[in-house]
Amino acid sequence: QVQLVESGGGSVQTGGSLRLSCAASGFSDSRYTMAWFRQPPGKARDAVGGGVAFINGYGTSSYADPVKGRFAISRDSTKNTLYLQMDNLTPEDSAIYYCAANPNPILLSLAARDYTYWGQGTQVTVSS
Repeated sequence: QVQLVESGGGSVQTGGSLRLSCAASGFSDSRYTMAWFRQPPGKARDAVGGGVAFINGYGTSSYADPVKGRFAISRDSTKNTLYLQMDNLTPEDSAIYYCAANPNPILLSLAARDYTYWGQGTQVTVSS
């Protein structure tokens, strides 16, 4: 049974930083694609534009334009953990952040419909 558990959310002021973690378990192979999505207030989790970043089983990563240069996605395969380092945060980054996974190691997608497994989410609030 695949489980994804996020942690690290919280409240920060504009310009602050947070690091999110997502512990994965239940995969038979460590080379799966993982991603971060976010759900701002009033929007659906799978709304277009909700993708933040992904990293596939071979280390290829990509970012949504609003977070390029500020966020960094990484993974520690020995710990089965995905990370999202978020710097220079703004109020527009406030959302529930979800990690998601797909067993396909070569997936190149930030579309929510392409991800099979989801965590429960962690709240990030950035105040001005």
